[in-house]
Amino acid sequence: MKVYYRAHNLPFKYPFTISKGTKTHQPTLIVALEHMGLVGYGEAPAISYYNIPVEKMIADLEAKKLFVEKFAFTEPERYWHYLHHLFPRNNFLVCALDIAAWDLYGKMRGQPLHALWSLDTSKQPLTDYTIGIDTIDKMVAKMKEKPWPVYKIKLGTPDDIGIVKALRKETNAVLRVDANAAWTVEEALVKIPQLQQLGVEFVEQPLARDDWEGMKVLYQQSSLPLIADESCVLESDVEKCHNHFHGINIKLTKCSGITPARRMIEKARSLNMQVMVGSMNECSIGSAAIAHLLPLLDYVDMDGPLLLAEDLAMGLQFDYGKVMVTDKPGLGIAVKEGVFG
Repeated sequence: MKVYYRAHNLPFKYPFTISKGTKTHQPTLIVALEHMGLVGYGEAPAISYYNIPVEKMIADLEAKKLFVEKFAFTEPERYWHYLHHLFPRNNFLVCALDIAAWDLYGKMRGQPLHALWSLDTSKQPLTDYTIGIDTIDKMVAKMKEKPWPVYKIKLGTPDDIGIVKALRKETNAVLRVDANAAWTVEEALVKIPQLQQLGVEFVEQPLARDDWEGMKVLYQQSSLPLIADESCVLESDVEKCHNHFHGINIKLTKCSGITPARRMIEKARSLNMQVMVGSMNECSIGSAAIAHLLPLLDYVDMDGPLLLAEDLAMGLQFDYGKVMVTDKPGLGIAVKEGVFG
């Protein structure tokens, strides 16, 4: 097996702001695994909050490239376990390679991933479209520019309620909000009833990721469902989130790929929790991996290709919230010319 990679810095259509800061570009690592004349593709965007830049992924991969390539590949789950031990401190890199392994495996089997997993693609949630933090006028303008059935509104400002009121005046669409860990318990207890009055569907990560005591209080008193994001990174976090959140938002990059994500979904279901998979601003390569999981989910946030001004692959289609993949094997995408130089 041979591995190839290339770093990219993908521009956003608009500067993207959440409570933790603003960025104009999304750095991402694209990898390819070549085996038996077939090539599988994977992606891992770099997120500064988790201190794993693209350069760190490349350095780790280069240091152990020989071991990545010499594995006798038969199926992705065995390969993930091998990679997990090979790169114990780099889930992002493991994710990129795991997605590529699943794409490769689907091509070896001649089936799209959703078919390999015997999933019914007629039943799947609509993806939301994210409105990043900005002036209220600009947030309203962004929403009007992209008519959509479900919006995810980034909050964590002094005027959160004013933002949602202004957006609600302009649309009857489903609104969900994401505070990105910016609120205190006291703030959340004041804001959540007002957000409920404005028809908000749920609140994502209201408190700091390690504020378990605060979340216990909020879980008992909240009139809206609470979904964990920063508090749910690894498989072991699913159990911790039980009785603190009503559901979890799984990020493939954070948890290290499709393989652990499928186990996390199963675990959450066993605990009667809601399940969402979220975007880390992946292009269509990483987003296609999410798309094949859609029949297993209650909610999805996979608008990366809609927020980016540049995409690196074709084959993923969006139609007013509905996501469609092709019936081609693996991820069902075609990587554009020049992605690997």
